[in-house]
Amino acid sequence: MRSKLTKVLTPLLVFCVSFAFAQKTVTGNVTDSSGIPLPGVAVVVVGTSTGTQTDFDGNYSITVNVGQVLRFSYLGQKTVNRTVSASTSVLNIRMEDDAEQLAEVVVQGYRTAPKTKSAIAQVTISADESIKNRPNASVVQTLSGQVAGLNITTTSGQPGANSLVQLRGVNSINGNTEPLFIIDGAPVDEDNFRSLNPQDIQSISVLKDAGATAIYGNRGANGVIVIKTRTGNYDQGLSINYTGIAGFSKLPGNDYDLMNSQEQLALEKQLNRGRGSQLTDAEIAAAPNFNWVDFFIREGVNQNHTLTLSSGSSNTTQFTSFGFFEQDGVVVESDLKRFNFRNNITGRSEDGRFTYGTNLTINYSISNEVSSVGTGSINRNFLLGANQSVTYITPDEYPGSELLAQNWTFADTPLLLLDFLNSYEQRDEEVRIVASANASYEVAKNLRANVTGSMDYIDTTFNALEAPDNWNDFYFGDDYNGRQFGDNDRVFTYNQVTSLTYDNQWGKHSVNVGAYTEYFKAHFRDLGYRQEGLDPRTFASGDDAGWIQDNSDNDFFVPIINATKRDAGLFSYFGQADYDYDERYGVVGTVRRDASYRFAESNRYATFWSVAGRWNISNESFMDGSVFDVLKLRASIGTAGNQRITGTSIFSAPDLTRSLFATGPGYRGQNALFLSQIPNTTLRWETVKQTNIGLDFEVFNSRLRGSFDVYEKKTTDLFQSTPVSAINSVTTLNANVGSLFNRGVEVDLDYDLIRNKDMVLTLNLVGNYNETELQDLPSDEGEIIGIGRNGGPLDEYFRVRYAGVNPANGNLLFLDADGNLTENPNADTDRVWTSRNPYPDWVGSFGFNFDWKGFYVQTQFNYMLGIDNLDFDYYGRMNPSTIGQFRTSRDLLDAWTPNNRVTSVPSLTASNLNAVGQAGVSSDRFLFSADYVRLRFLAVGYNFPKKFLEGTGIKKLGFFFNGENVLTFTKWRGFDVEGLVSQQNEYPTPRILSLGFEIGI
Repeated sequence: MRSKLTKVLTPLLVFCVSFAFAQKTVTGNVTDSSGIPLPGVAVVVVGTSTGTQTDFDGNYSITVNVGQVLRFSYLGQKTVNRTVSASTSVLNIRMEDDAEQLAEVVVQGYRTAPKTKSAIAQVTISADESIKNRPNASVVQTLSGQVAGLNITTTSGQPGANSLVQLRGVNSINGNTEPLFIIDGAPVDEDNFRSLNPQDIQSISVLKDAGATAIYGNRGANGVIVIKTRTGNYDQGLSINYTGIAGFSKLPGNDYDLMNSQEQLALEKQLNRGRGSQLTDAEIAAAPNFNWVDFFIREGVNQNHTLTLSSGSSNTTQFTSFGFFEQDGVVVESDLKRFNFRNNITGRSEDGRFTYGTNLTINYSISNEVSSVGTGSINRNFLLGANQSVTYITPDEYPGSELLAQNWTFADTPLLLLDFLNSYEQRDEEVRIVASANASYEVAKNLRANVTGSMDYIDTTFNALEAPDNWNDFYFGDDYNGRQFGDNDRVFTYNQVTSLTYDNQWGKHSVNVGAYTEYFKAHFRDLGYRQEGLDPRTFASGDDAGWIQDNSDNDFFVPIINATKRDAGLFSYFGQADYDYDERYGVVGTVRRDASYRFAESNRYATFWSVAGRWNISNESFMDGSVFDVLKLRASIGTAGNQRITGTSIFSAPDLTRSLFATGPGYRGQNALFLSQIPNTTLRWETVKQTNIGLDFEVFNSRLRGSFDVYEKKTTDLFQSTPVSAINSVTTLNANVGSLFNRGVEVDLDYDLIRNKDMVLTLNLVGNYNETELQDLPSDEGEIIGIGRNGGPLDEYFRVRYAGVNPANGNLLFLDADGNLTENPNADTDRVWTSRNPYPDWVGSFGFNFDWKGFYVQTQFNYMLGIDNLDFDYYGRMNPSTIGQFRTSRDLLDAWTPNNRVTSVPSLTASNLNAVGQAGVSSDRFLFSADYVRLRFLAVGYNFPKKFLEGTGIKKLGFFFNGENVLTFTKWRGFDVEGLVSQQNEYPTPRILSLGFEIGI
């Protein structure tokens, strides 16, 4: 029996002992090529999920079986594989630099290239350095001032508001002037970023010259902005990061110096107007001073939370993020709330011949918005109520909707808006999905087949409600009874790029050649309604409960229905060839053939091209020993097209080449058919031809680095209306005529004033000078009012010149067309071109980045110079006709009188106040410089060194304070100097201050 038991147990014991000896713990230390310990090196057992990372001193410990392979990987270092033998217990690794990984890679059209081999004008911004954790709802707003030539203006403080983005000037009069935006290969709407999470972004590349943009052909005329989102890393264990930010928003100040109640009422009494004319001096002295700014404007609270998870095995990576953002607008009833989800996956085959990736983001946002911003609507625009309401009226005087409708004046504007505030709501709900997938396969040595497909889906539901029994209800009559609006927009775009690329290097030569096709399709569907008449007992927002039904007396209560259907499409095929010799000389050429649905068959296709070259001077032998670490000369010339000739969207103006007819009432009210559009079958693309010369440099061990560029852009075949015979009851025809030039210089500089082991202080400067010039305008005089004149800048102001106040009588003085003083100018014949326009000559930023042992300070001062705007807000506060109705500026107290003859303010009863519009508003009296310098961004924070976190299980921990629009230096007197439009009761961009922390495990 013992013999049998021994035979059974002996093999089992041998197996167990063998297994115990086969599984062992391996320890070691990992350093770089200089012997410096490397913390955070991924140590993975190949083919398993077992892995660890080196600590702050480069040490690691891992359990592994004999015969298995340990893989050591670290960014910028060559991957090392080591097989574990029976004798291995300590395994020290010295890693080597990976030159290919360390080389800076830039986006170059549909591919990337080492910066040394790039001949294009482009800038790449790292999100971790200048975008991450900034308290902006829109990523576009964070780009402001960071790229030379990129002018970003946001004229609304509504959370998530659209920004106008223009690169190297304005390239069109009526067409689209904004760059093409691409997120992970997906072209997206350049006007809508409110639903996307900026925390997901890894980098943003701005492509400027023809060498960079011609490959995008039909959509590259205004430049291209390529956004890359975050991914995981190969051979990376699970990394979890959380960022939490909380803060508040405040309205910036203004310098209009408005009157208090006593001053306002005394002035009204003096002029025998308004409430002041009926009060005694004692009653005026006792009048209240209510601040309507504090009533309609608030301190907004915001919060932002992002949770990310990333990991990677030897052949796959994943990045997943969850985001929640909420921001109150500074104007009552305005806010934005959004939820974000993102998942990015990359992978490769074992032999590396096949690679793939997917990018998916699903977003939902709710935006409550205020109505009629920028208008003079006294019963709808809360900004007008905040800015112009007299302070002697208080909310206690609100008598209710019905009584207010029976007896009101313009001075009661804040009460009308108080009523509107209680009865109106406006909301946008948006679902947005952006997705892309890419695959690449090496079909033969150096030859790869590639495909990228992407989609952008936006579903927006708009609801607006004006409850019944409000002031509008009672004032406009019984038929009003409230109203409700609803609208649903759906936009779906699909884009696919298929390519075959050949990349080879032999000796000192290298070449990259690619053949591409691109297909784009877009669909727009809209369905909406408007209902007049709501039953106050049963109505509900967004629902038909309480809709008043149609009756036999009239059709007032019949809902109005609208529907729109649009489709758009583009198709392109193109090629690119890039040659390099010894990383000293390089040339790249591009040809692209595009087709657009917007034009007739005769002009449907257009061809665009570019040639770019470079000379890496610093790589020449005669530069050995010079102060230049990098010196590269670049040059490019080429063309790109703009098929969005009306500018509004990809769906606008789809049928300008066709005859269109409309139906409507004709003879004796009978339904009839009318000609509504004369076709122009010769319409074609606007074309932008651009020439660029640039110089990149680094000197003194790269302590000073930067670039200079000089460019000229010429847009031909501008889309404009031209006069035609009225024989067909149509007086203008859309046609391609005229040219527009943009000429400029750019500078981008960084200088490490201090750079050592513990401290870095870097100064930076970004600048762009740009001037526009019009030519070949379609008019006999060579000028079009509202556009400009041949040889002049775009949108040049054409106005009567204001010359001050006549000290003899207090009337306004002007200059006629010949420069002579006059009190009675002719608004038609005395207007002149002023050489002033609403576009800046200089735009950019300067600042510094300071880092000392984990403490850091970052500043960004934005500036705009050479810009002029009309200040209609100041006009409203200086118009004597509004005294007794609205609040006015104390500047009026310095108005001309017989005892105050030397002044810049005309008499309040001047006989020619309306000579050129009220108070001379149609002259250049209220045209002011809008130059400014603004502390656009300030960050102060502390990141704990890794040695302090060792043993805590925490990989990353930091705290920070951020500020946006912190301080502005300007002569502009209004709330917000930023903007390319003349301003009146607009929503100002707020000052945002926030605190946050970031933790990673």
